[in-house]
Amino acid sequence: LVYVGVRARKRVHDASDYLLAGRQISSLLNLFGVASIGFAGTSITLVPGMAVLYGFWPSFANQLIFSIGGLVLYGIWFTPFIRRCGAQTLPEWLELRFNGQVRTVVTFGTIIGLTGIMANNVVSIAAVISGFIELPLPATVSIIFFVFLLFSYIGGFWAVTFTDFIQLALGAAAVPLILFSLGSYFGGLTWVTEQWPEGWTSGAAGSLPVMSLTFPSVVTSVFLFASFLVWGNNYYWLRSASCRTEQAARNSFILAGILLSVLIYLPLLLVGTYSRAAFPELLSDAGFLEASAAYGIFLRRVPLLISSVLLLVPLAAGISTATTAHIGAASVAVRDLYQRKFKPEATSKQLLIPSKVILLILGLMVWALCFYPGGPMILFAFANAWLGPPALLMVLGLYWRRFTAAAALWSTVLSIALMTVLTAADLLGLFHVDAYMHVGMAGFFTGLISALVLTPFSKPAYYGTREWERTPAAGNRSNPALTDTAVEILRYISFGYHTMAEICDLTGLDAAQAHGGIALLDRGGYIERDSLTGRGFYTFQTSRTGYSLLRQYGLQGKPLPGADLEAESRQVLKAADQGPDALNRMIESGMCSSLKQSALLAKLIRDGKIIEQGIWYRKLSLSKQGKDRQT
Repeated sequence: LVYVGVRARKRVHDASDYLLAGRQISSLLNLFGVASIGFAGTSITLVPGMAVLYGFWPSFANQLIFSIGGLVLYGIWFTPFIRRCGAQTLPEWLELRFNGQVRTVVTFGTIIGLTGIMANNVVSIAAVISGFIELPLPATVSIIFFVFLLFSYIGGFWAVTFTDFIQLALGAAAVPLILFSLGSYFGGLTWVTEQWPEGWTSGAAGSLPVMSLTFPSVVTSVFLFASFLVWGNNYYWLRSASCRTEQAARNSFILAGILLSVLIYLPLLLVGTYSRAAFPELLSDAGFLEASAAYGIFLRRVPLLISSVLLLVPLAAGISTATTAHIGAASVAVRDLYQRKFKPEATSKQLLIPSKVILLILGLMVWALCFYPGGPMILFAFANAWLGPPALLMVLGLYWRRFTAAAALWSTVLSIALMTVLTAADLLGLFHVDAYMHVGMAGFFTGLISALVLTPFSKPAYYGTREWERTPAAGNRSNPALTDTAVEILRYISFGYHTMAEICDLTGLDAAQAHGGIALLDRGGYIERDSLTGRGFYTFQTSRTGYSLLRQYGLQGKPLPGADLEAESRQVLKAADQGPDALNRMIESGMCSSLKQSALLAKLIRDGKIIEQGIWYRKLSLSKQGKDRQT
């Protein structure tokens, strides 16, 4: 894995490659990436541990909440809009939809949540190893933490993407070995029933509660492991934004959810069920911490060669997910804090070194969270709670156009403030909120109630008013003064670059900045959105008024702002014909960024001038139409 990570450095030309892989990830590659996140170090501890505590079938239903309710629904509802909106991070979209204050507040919560998830993977793998060879947990944590941090630093998102593929392939190869080991060194399914009759429906902690607001229960799993962990998570956002097309993003999430349910979670649940039946002296009265070692305890029963191979699987799983979380946290810190506050004019290439430095700084926070009390399950639930506010804002902001910036800000502030106070009180022993409800549920209800109460009493954006109409017509638009940026964006839309993502990639603008120009064009009637909610909100067409404005520039002899996209498109077409090295030289020479090149290529592919293939990276060839244009 480390070797592949080092090799991946050749693809890192700038911060966009380091954090987003230049939007070149294929559907199959992203399928493996998303699935390998779900097959994490956390899964190796949480899934068998849940089977120990609550039985096989209740735990399987609990995993379906994540894989189907989380990943599959995310693919259907959210990935198309993420791939179109242009925001590289979830907090960046929150500024686009609301304002910069909301973006800043959510950024801090997102960093805490993602570093907590990385720490949880470190602790999870440490628990498995300690359960297998009985090393002291602090020493194991130190070793695993160093390896994970080094790997994140080396290759960025390209390295994570390639090694995700390898990691899931290892996991797939391990499944028959796990099933063989269970049958050969323990017994068949009837053996489990004889040893532990109730193990299929309940466990050491009894039955899994359904409606309880405390963790664990079915209700808290719906919020923590589906909505918060997936919908409000920046690294799933990165997974969507890095895909070549929205179709690739959508399909990869749907298939990953199904793949995880069948190929990964069923065998791991059997490991937990078998381990409890085989080692009642260790697991009959297990709590969260003891149950998390079930996979390592299972490895004690099988021969050393097999156990060594099966130990590689959680190590690889932990590396892939922990580094994805680390890159996700770093991308938020770089783009939503460092660049906005300190280096707003920095190019993507200039942000590469700061990205790596921030990655190392965040490692210190990860190290501290590795020692959060209660073990991996409790740490995982705590980390997910901090992703609740952005999940709520994304759902309301995407589908409720009346939802206001003021309501978004104060609902988030109140939610995060309450969770901070309750967490501190719990750690200090002053008040234990978990006796009544999980801290994430308390934060969610606070945020939701605040949003619903404050929205009617605050002013929405112009498109959220009842009077606003999507289609420009006489009398329903104003005449705002257009900036050069707005005219440049209008020109790009008229060329056939219709989504916000393409506009951001071509101009190099932050999504919120680009949407400022879009808002001027929309209010002036120069463009028309496909819809006022959902993915169509970030898809635009040039109106008659818009074409008239562009013609006026030509009649008056004014130069239109922006680059000559026709000339740049021809250059990219020529480079695509020469091969990937020519395309890389365009980026390295500064002729265009990796994202701008990706946008130009996407349109050439869409127009039928270039044929795209390839799994690991784009393999391009010119169609007859493309060759005719070149000549």
